Amino acid sequence: MTTTPLPAGSLRATSLNSARLKDDLHAAAEQEVDLLVVGGGVTGTGVALDAAARGLTVALVEAEDLAWGTSRFSSKLVHGGLRYLAHGDVALARESAVERNVLMTRTAPHLVRALPQIIPLHEGVPRRKEAFLHAGLRAGDALRRVARTPSDVLPPPKRIPSAEALALVPGLRRAGLRGGLLSFDGQLVDDARLVVALARTAAGFGARVLTRCAVESLDGGGADVVDARSGESLRIRARSVVNAAGVWAGDLAPEVKLSPSRGSHLVVDADAAGVAGTAVVAPMAGATGRFLLLIPLPDGRALLGLTDEPAPGPIPSVPEVPESDVDFLLAGIRDVLGAPLTREHVLGSFAGLRPLLQQDGKDSADLSRHHAVLTSEEGIITVVGGKLTTYRKMAADAVDAAVSTRGLSAGPSRTTEIPLVGAAPRRHLTDVEAPAALVAKYGTEAARVAALSELDPDLGEPVAEGLHLTAAEVLWAVRHEGALDADDVLDRRSRLGLDPAERAAALPRVHDLVTRALGGIDP
Repeated sequence: MTTTPLPAGSLRATSLNSARLKDDLHAAAEQEVDLLVVGGGVTGTGVALDAAARGLTVALVEAEDLAWGTSRFSSKLVHGGLRYLAHGDVALARESAVERNVLMTRTAPHLVRALPQIIPLHEGVPRRKEAFLHAGLRAGDALRRVARTPSDVLPPPKRIPSAEALALVPGLRRAGLRGGLLSFDGQLVDDARLVVALARTAAGFGARVLTRCAVESLDGGGADVVDARSGESLRIRARSVVNAAGVWAGDLAPEVKLSPSRGSHLVVDADAAGVAGTAVVAPMAGATGRFLLLIPLPDGRALLGLTDEPAPGPIPSVPEVPESDVDFLLAGIRDVLGAPLTREHVLGSFAGLRPLLQQDGKDSADLSRHHAVLTSEEGIITVVGGKLTTYRKMAADAVDAAVSTRGLSAGPSRTTEIPLVGAAPRRHLTDVEAPAALVAKYGTEAARVAALSELDPDLGEPVAEGLHLTAAEVLWAVRHEGALDADDVLDRRSRLGLDPAERAAALPRVHDLVTRALGGIDP
């Protein structure tokens, strides 16, 4: 793996914390930057990294926390675009396969793993549809080869007998099962952790990452911003501006018309669903190219998703999952499983809003998933659409537009070769001297996280009985990952917040740890 290392320095160069935020706020108010990015999701942090790696001076402002919006509410898949192939959109499927390869083999192999997934072949799936689905999987595998993803990273698809399908997913309905189609795709350990890694890597190249900073007004020369922590107003001056605010992009650029689409997920008990390490992909009846997903997570939970419903009206800070979506998802997976999932198996739920460009006369499911880079009359660049897998390409296109529009001095994008913090070739990750669960979340930095509990054994204890989050991880989140309160830790640096019961159990200890850590950060 040929990669571009981060700038010379140390962990301190990539550390985000309250002390650095304070310093960067003062600097941002005093110095004009080449590029101002609005939005701390996967696209915005991707833009900040792309621009900073080209040598541009960068400030990123986010009204809440990193990965506050849609970027933490995805299916956590880095996928090759089977759905887009089914709709005949080969270009988007190819782009997805190429970007998946970049993530899995170069920039974030520590955060993305191969996920086996089965399309069950019950009696309700006609042989003709089976042949169509199998052909789609083979076409997707051809794109994998075009993207140069090795087969030892993503093995080719194959048809398997019912006994093997049941061995991989014991929860499948046995009656009428004649086999399955087994394929492989990429799965993020955590989508929010990808965003944090992007932000920290950008910080390593000098980007100023300013969370809790809400934009009051935006123009081609910068933004008026309010720091929520101090209440202070400041002007950030910039030679170019990129609006990467996701579903809120239209609030900052009224000429951008969006049709948000709601993708709901249920967090369910993996044992009750009968899934372990293999996901279930269930074709939706009467909908070509649409699938329900039952995706196992590493912590004994699974995600059941996802809907694709229009979400008109005001954009909520945190979308809620309506009861109709719960009923739809539980009913949709019922015939696939031997024992039905019911509401008692639902541990939590979440919904994300996709920032899709408005296209008159089209339903949410039919709106294009291609991204768009739009330039306003006063030079504000807005990037919308797309999906998590292709964030890097979206970011590169946005920075290209900013460089061209404003005549900035910068070369081409370099981010296909820049490893994110913690990244290393897969063969080296197994040599990191830390528990495998930590390596899966922190990569090469796992040894540093583990070292905290070696100095103080109490830090190696979970924050509550039976939970997977340790006190050492909470301290790491505050000292190096930009967490400013307990919510940041529970809902974005870890994912305990997906389960309200676990969140409530962890909150007192996490709150105490964060409070003490914020008082002891070495600037």
